[in-house]
Amino acid sequence: MSSSKAANTNAFLVPQFSPKNYSSFFLAGALCCTISHGAMTPIDVVKTRIQIDPAFKSHSFASGARYIVASEGPRGLLTGFGPTAVGYLAQGGAKFAGYEFWKKKFVEIAGSQEAAVEHRTAIYLGAATIAEFFADILLTPLEATRIRLVSQRGYATGLVSGFTRLAREGGVRELYAGFLPILCKQIPYAIGQFTVNEYCHELVFRSITEESKQKISQSPTLKYSISLGSGIIAGFAAAILSHPADTLLSQINKGHGPTGSMSSRLVALAREAGFKGLFAGLGPRMIMTAGLVSSQFLMYGAIKDALGAPAGIEIHK
Repeated sequence: MSSSKAANTNAFLVPQFSPKNYSSFFLAGALCCTISHGAMTPIDVVKTRIQIDPAFKSHSFASGARYIVASEGPRGLLTGFGPTAVGYLAQGGAKFAGYEFWKKKFVEIAGSQEAAVEHRTAIYLGAATIAEFFADILLTPLEATRIRLVSQRGYATGLVSGFTRLAREGGVRELYAGFLPILCKQIPYAIGQFTVNEYCHELVFRSITEESKQKISQSPTLKYSISLGSGIIAGFAAAILSHPADTLLSQINKGHGPTGSMSSRLVALAREAGFKGLFAGLGPRMIMTAGLVSSQFLMYGAIKDALGAPAGIEIHK
């Protein structure tokens, strides 16, 4: 009897999240992603044009933005705002809630605190990958619409007309033509975003005293400052890891590349672009992604706090 009580005392306890908690995670993720991606639309427009429009190959971000304003007016920088906002509303909710869900599941599978800590990298990678896969099912048709609006001026007047035309002319196949490259882009992005952010937080908390940890827990300013710094570093990592596939995704949705299977088209486009071409527009995208990821983590934490949602599971060393 006493040994049983001792075993229960040392039992590995994982916080249980309710459906309401997951709905809070989803809402917080949806809002932080749609707000951040919507705000970054002008940067994304310039980045996409540099990637796929020969007229922009020699342009920097600043000169590209000036060229768009001069030729299309300021509204040209907001091309694709509708599908961006709606697409990342759905994708963001599924990604953040999914990451919380799968991280908890993998911690439970590990079976002990020690095993979870030892295998935390695999847990981060697995949770980010699975969450992003399902989130991309929601995102892909709207991302295809966004890229078509940005790359093909005059294609449609906005989200509804662009999505309707793409669905009517190409059907499901055209809407999901970029699913494989978007997975190749978004999964490395999510891995960089979540895994690097987790390790940045771990490095901070391993290098400070218990007294400092108490001060941080009681100070929203300190807590959000750490979240901001970790998010910027995670954003740089996410941009670098995902940029080659981002370039290929833009090319696929523009209709470039040979016919055939998606994998053969991606290989052909990658060979044609070369190393330098695959990383065209990386500078603007690193700026954009650092702003995206850091602002998302800040807003995600703040919205969760406002909704009274619990903190995610911590498995830092």
